[in-house]
Amino acid sequence: MIKEHDRVVLLKDVPEEGLKAGDVGTVVHIYREGEAFEVEFMTLDGRTVAIVALPALHVRAVSSRDITHVRELIAT
Repeated sequence: MIKEHDRVVLLKDVPEEGLKAGDVGTVVHIYREGEAFEVEFMTLDGRTVAIVALPALHVRAVSSRDITHVRELIAT
C-alpha cells in the first residue's frame, strides 16, 4: 500500500510535464483512499520539476530491486 511520503515510480510518460516512465517521485497527497496520488518530482539537487495528480495505475511503489538512474531534463 502506497502512503504519503513514499517514493513511487512513474509507469507512463507525462510529456506535458516533461516526465518519463521510470522517473521517481514522492507522494504528497492521496486521493479517494488510494485511487489517485499527487506526486512531486524533483531534480537530485532538490528543485521541483512537477507536482502531478496521477491515477493509481500510473505509479507503483519502489521495490528493493530498483536502482536510481539519472537522465537530464530537456530545457523548456
